[in-house]
Amino acid sequence: MADLADHLFVALVLPLTHDFRIDEPGLRRLVRHYAENKKFAAVGGLVANPEAGEIFYLSQDEKRRALDIVMEEASGKMPILAGTFGWTTHDVVQTAKDAKAAGVDGIFCIPPAGAMDITTSWDAEKYPEVWLDQIKEQDRAVDLPIFTHPVAASTAAYGIGLPKEPTLQICREVPNVVGWKMTYSYGGHRLISRALRSQAPRVAIMGAAAHYFHENLATGDFRGTISGSWNYALNPMLSHIEAWRRKDIDAANQIWNGGLVQLHEYIYSEWGRLHIRYKIAAWLCGLVDSPLMRPPMPKPRKIEVDTIAKLLKEAGIETISKPDPEMAA
Repeated sequence: MADLADHLFVALVLPLTHDFRIDEPGLRRLVRHYAENKKFAAVGGLVANPEAGEIFYLSQDEKRRALDIVMEEASGKMPILAGTFGWTTHDVVQTAKDAKAAGVDGIFCIPPAGAMDITTSWDAEKYPEVWLDQIKEQDRAVDLPIFTHPVAASTAAYGIGLPKEPTLQICREVPNVVGWKMTYSYGGHRLISRALRSQAPRVAIMGAAAHYFHENLATGDFRGTISGSWNYALNPMLSHIEAWRRKDIDAANQIWNGGLVQLHEYIYSEWGRLHIRYKIAAWLCGLVDSPLMRPPMPKPRKIEVDTIAKLLKEAGIETISKPDPEMAA
């Protein structure tokens, strides 16, 4: 379990056809982009059906099919986690069972969604069982390593991440939880990292918000990742992490300040556009054939396409030559 949490997991975007079906050949190409990169495959991993992969808008059959494709292309080459979101706890448990049957290395648990009672109005500190009970149901059903996607109603202390006390309660009551994705503000990341290191040291700190990686690596608040930023900046991100790990601070600073931080900062500058921008960037890198997501996810805006194209080039990342203007609103 410990080794699994050391990996740099990609939260995969989902290639779609013009009529919003899963682009199966496109998904295979995307997975091979990572699995056939020997340098990345040695340290990386894949998350099938994460939030960035539009799991909220997939049927049960589509979730199984997307996972099957990822497993067919990358199983045995790198670790694979599967997102287990569903609209009811019954659906979530079935999704977890499907993932285990497919042979995944672990599951990626996403909080419940739906009524405001468990979304915008959920008081996670007072009622931790809203998510904790669902995690326990999955744990009993599949007994696999668990990584979390701990988004919650925004707070001043933590941003959009789960507060400290319910975090520690989940880690304490579910021993299979081995990785905690850092869906937090910078200050929240620091608070949760300290709490995990001191009170739940077996649970790995999994970097997510890539615009914080430089500081996170400097302070040691970083073990593995579960991040959508690997969809657009694989090579410079990998070189940056490698530089930190060999303690070459000059090289790390050069990569970070050579355009990588500016790119990440724009991608993460509006949380309500994050997944749209992941996919725009993946499209501009030629990794997917369309930047569009399933409605109600909105179309990208031209200013976003133009800005991301410019920032990718400034970071030294190759892009497609002529983006289709019809792909943007």
